[in-house]
Amino acid sequence: MKTQTKSIIKAGLFSGIIFASGMAGFDYADGENFNIWKFIFYASFFGIFMGLMTHRNIKKTARKNKTTK
Repeated sequence: MKTQTKSIIKAGLFSGIIFASGMAGFDYADGENFNIWKFIFYASFFGIFMGLMTHRNIKKTARKNKTTK
């Protein structure tokens, strides 16, 4: 697996879990119980979105560096 792919997967997983944890914390502060399905939903969809944004950013930076040289 390429380094770029690994970084995209790591960024997506990390950001998805952090976002889902934050949302679970807000739910807990509001007095709601922990819902594993909501946590998985937030982690997966936000993680996928952030992974796609990381991929776009890496491609854009690579293209910019290629034209600069």
